[in-house]
Amino acid sequence: MAELVSHPDEVRVVAKRFGKGATNIDRYLELDGYKAVRKALGMQPDAIINEVKNSGLRGRGGAGFNTGLKWSFVPKQSAKPKYILCNGDESEPGTCKDRLIFEEDPHSVIEGVIIAGLAVGASSGYIYIRGEYRYLLEIMQKAIADAYAKGFLGKNIFGSGRDFEVYWHGGAGAYEVGEESALMESLEGKRGVPRIRPPFPAVVGLWGGPTVINNAETLASVPPIILGGAEWFANLGTPKNGGTRLFCLSGHVNKPGVYELPMGYNLKKMIYEVGGGIPNGRKLKAVVPGGSSCPLLTSEEIDLPMDFDTLMKAGSMLGSGGVVMVDDSTCMVKFALRIMKFYQHESCGWCIPCREGTDWLMKTLTRFHSGGGIRKDIDNIQYLSENMLGRTFCPLGDAAALPTISIVKKFRKEFEDHLEGRPCPFEKKGAVERLPVFA
Repeated sequence: MAELVSHPDEVRVVAKRFGKGATNIDRYLELDGYKAVRKALGMQPDAIINEVKNSGLRGRGGAGFNTGLKWSFVPKQSAKPKYILCNGDESEPGTCKDRLIFEEDPHSVIEGVIIAGLAVGASSGYIYIRGEYRYLLEIMQKAIADAYAKGFLGKNIFGSGRDFEVYWHGGAGAYEVGEESALMESLEGKRGVPRIRPPFPAVVGLWGGPTVINNAETLASVPPIILGGAEWFANLGTPKNGGTRLFCLSGHVNKPGVYELPMGYNLKKMIYEVGGGIPNGRKLKAVVPGGSSCPLLTSEEIDLPMDFDTLMKAGSMLGSGGVVMVDDSTCMVKFALRIMKFYQHESCGWCIPCREGTDWLMKTLTRFHSGGGIRKDIDNIQYLSENMLGRTFCPLGDAAALPTISIVKKFRKEFEDHLEGRPCPFEKKGAVERLPVFA
């Protein structure tokens, strides 16, 4: 499993307290902890929202929407309570950054939740942690209990006259609940399936109340913005892509790990300088730039800055920051199959295009890779994937389709080679095939 490692180009903002014992609340306070909340208590809600909006902070969970703008959608007046929901259901293959935040600096998430609450007028926050991260629940439980003991949570927080409650919740191990509406369903004690929208969570969310839902890394980025200012944070990155990002490097790379780098950092430099290049003298074949749901980039497409807008123009996505390297020993048909098996297994089954589409794609790719493919299958794989796009209640169908489409388009020759060199030319040549291991 990837760990936080260091490199001279790193700019530590979210990770500045990692390895410094910040799980202890007294140590967290020594390292400027909870100063941002104290400052935010003296600010008007709109001022907090504008500061976050002008910082260029965009959602670190994958969508990349401007965080302050998202907060501004919450109505100022509401007959029902408002809520803050931290999405810590980190299940995207290739992504392992939120785990480190919970493990090394849990109070930064709590602080970010409180500030978000002050910004939108909420008095309750929930921190939802991925079911497979069971050991992190004890860390978060203790952090919340310590914050209550200090008077930072509960009634009259920091002696301000305001109340704010924070609760933790452990998931049951479902990729689907990383989608915000399915996350709310799960938190309410129901089956984790997506809701039909509109209405959107900012207006009708948890228990029908206005709800802000942000990724754990997003919320951990808020306290530094309040302390350092929007301009400082924005200048760390590129226009409209402020700050830093925790990038998770895994797969075929010499120095796997989690690195905090400025938004807009060059991908090629990230792979060959920060990550140390490809092991065993192999050549790079492809890169998953932001987690398994993102369209792949070929080795000729990697000389570009890693920010949301540039990746979108390049036909891919920055996603959740999971950068997976794929070397030339990899069979791309099997790589597509590996991805599809995951999404077929994780589909909640509610909508037909996703439930049936992922199943048929998995079966077709399995048959094709094992030597039973026909030429028409190649077009059918692409056609079926394209017909899943935009036709599901949540983005899981798109997450399965997008990388598959990119693999078929960019590595079509490998599919054609499978027809000539059955079952798989990589296995037939006796090559030691090593699929990248998603972190």
